Amino acid sequence: MSQFKKVTEHISVSPQINKDDIDTAAEMGVTLIINNRPDGEEAGQPTNDTLATYAAEKGIKWAHIPITSGQITMEAITSTSYALKAEDKILAYCRSGTRSCNLWGLAQAFEGTDDTASILKKAENAGYDLTGLIPTLEHLYNASK
Repeated sequence: MSQFKKVTEHISVSPQINKDDIDTAAEMGVTLIINNRPDGEEAGQPTNDTLATYAAEKGIKWAHIPITSGQITMEAITSTSYALKAEDKILAYCRSGTRSCNLWGLAQAFEGTDDTASILKKAENAGYDLTGLIPTLEHLYNASK
């Protein structure tokens, strides 16, 4: 089972999940799961369709915003931003949770929801270091104003 790391009251991030994790997410009241992994990224990885179908059976909405490691796009940031506004309790996952946390932070800056210091602190509290994104976070945040 994966470890869900709470970034805010609204979102948690996680390494790769499985059906048992979806059961846990449902018990926690998660209403949307965001998959940030492309299918076939790693041998034995459950497919997006398999997990999305299972989540739907549990009453959880699903978004697939796949990101290749190190290649976050503006489209992924805006899609994540939209998803974050759409639901109250979200779980986002990737291989390690890092891409998902990065996308959360970039979406927050893009929307002007949190400044860079706040984003860095929330990520750090969840166990993720976003300091490498500082210039991009600041640019997105300043552009939102």
